[in-house]
Amino acid sequence: MPHSVETVVYTLDELSETAKARARAWYRETCLDCAWYEAVFAHFETVCRPLGVQLRTRPVPLMGGGTRDAPHLYFHGFGFQGDGACFEGTFAHARGAPAAIRAHAPEDRALHHIADALQAVQRRNFYQLRAEVRHRGHHCHAYCMAITVERDSPTGQAMTDDAEDTVAEALRALARWLYRALRHEHAHLTADATVDETIVRNGWTFTADGAPFG
Repeated sequence: MPHSVETVVYTLDELSETAKARARAWYRETCLDCAWYEAVFAHFETVCRPLGVQLRTRPVPLMGGGTRDAPHLYFHGFGFQGDGACFEGTFAHARGAPAAIRAHAPEDRALHHIADALQAVQRRNFYQLRAEVRHRGHHCHAYCMAITVERDSPTGQAMTDDAEDTVAEALRALARWLYRALRHEHAHLTADATVDETIVRNGWTFTADGAPFG
């Protein structure tokens, strides 16, 4: 025989602190948007362009048909040994990179340093340096990028002794910048205040012990 069961439910604010912690854990484990990092990736693309970094892309199918170009960006985090981020693409001289990156991110000294380092080494090599970046191995951090640096000199002139190391370190610094941006965004999205706001906005309710209802 059908029968009704009455359950008392609570909003987040009505729960005990222990139950609130369980409700937050449920949200973090099951409700956080699986593509939360897309905004960070999009911003990284805008950072790369003025630096002369062209990200490698691959076609990704869309729900309604067609495709979009997704950059080759990889990361693993957070808080474990070997965590990090890396990318695939190419690097070539971009005129006015230091000024362009300062206009885009006036307070970001890490990006300023990267732009300055790349500009300086290009100047020493008559702006003829090019690099290719490939992901290697199973991990995702700055040293999982195989970086090949060459000088495109019409007279066959060799690159300066510091060129390869300088370009590689600057591009690895850029990968570390991406990881910090991802870590910051994830920390913001999973912070108690952000989680509470999302739960309240969606009107979700819970049993007395913090288990989601419905």
